[in-house]
Amino acid sequence: MPIDYEDAQQLLNQEFAAVEEAVLGGQTPRLNDRGTNQRLDVVFASATQAYREVLLGCILAKIQDRDIDVRKPYMAHGKDAFNGRTLDERVVNPFLHEKRVPSSRGPYLSTFRRNVAFVPATRRGLRDKTGYDGLLHILNKVNDADEDGLATLLRDVLARFIELRDAADVRVVHLQRISVEQYDGLIDGLLGTPSGGRFPVILIEAALTAIRERFRLGWEIEVQGINVADRPAGAGGDIMVRSGGSLLLAAEVTERPVERDRVVATFQTKIAEHGIEDYLFFVRNQVGEDVMRQARQYFAQGHEVNFLEMRNWLKTILSTIGRAGRDVFNRVVVERLQASDVPAALKVAWNEQITRITAA
Repeated sequence: MPIDYEDAQQLLNQEFAAVEEAVLGGQTPRLNDRGTNQRLDVVFASATQAYREVLLGCILAKIQDRDIDVRKPYMAHGKDAFNGRTLDERVVNPFLHEKRVPSSRGPYLSTFRRNVAFVPATRRGLRDKTGYDGLLHILNKVNDADEDGLATLLRDVLARFIELRDAADVRVVHLQRISVEQYDGLIDGLLGTPSGGRFPVILIEAALTAIRERFRLGWEIEVQGINVADRPAGAGGDIMVRSGGSLLLAAEVTERPVERDRVVATFQTKIAEHGIEDYLFFVRNQVGEDVMRQARQYFAQGHEVNFLEMRNWLKTILSTIGRAGRDVFNRVVVERLQASDVPAALKVAWNEQITRITAA
């Protein structure tokens, strides 16, 4: 069966997005096979980028057609061969470059030219023989793997490509002047990108900072780190705004639906404990009536608990603070994304969104 390059591209994009989200959530996919893991370590540590690139192509090819022999990447090798170069040029290599993964111009244009097969005899002409031996071991596993085994191996390999990219220096594209209409697409794209909660916090902080600087307010804006427990740190929320030492408001930025139990827990551990009179939940979706009833009870006790849909709030703020305020917003977002502890996945997602809206 000939390889369907469109299907291969779709599978690669789908699996990469899932693995990227898992890595951001601290759950990196790994094989439960010590020997293969050790060989993968060798292949991904190799200075010969072609090894890992052809490996990815071979896994995709085997998923597409279980009858091929992935050690035969040229059609001249026989009826069970496949066209490794075409698969690489149409799917794998463009994908790696698009995702900012360090990669070559093409493994079949450099290391594996002239109808070579992935067999022991080929190692004679290669510089990194140990890395190639590791590749051969894994390709034998690919040939023998069942559907679940191939899927697990693909996710492990993609996770390693993400780690390679994270170790590299991904430069953040600076955002120049864009229209309010273009901000609609930018905010929708960023909030729709899995980020472990990072994009929403960055965007809300940038908007609050833009308000402060545009209107020369004496605000101090404190931001709690992602995945840092609020209570041990003594914080009342993800973001707190103070003026002259007094707390103006505290905000929790959440991608998850807010339910009544969460509001009660937040009141007990943060709002009441810190004496917060004005507390905001920045949410992705509207909250239920039971949540609003609970908020009204707290209002009667002297505590404001309000819910803002962050997407619309951000767009409203950006449309009212003028160009000078939007310039501050742009600057703060880029500064936060350039921080060394920000995953490369977020930087790549930002760059892709900027390219998309400016191209349009």
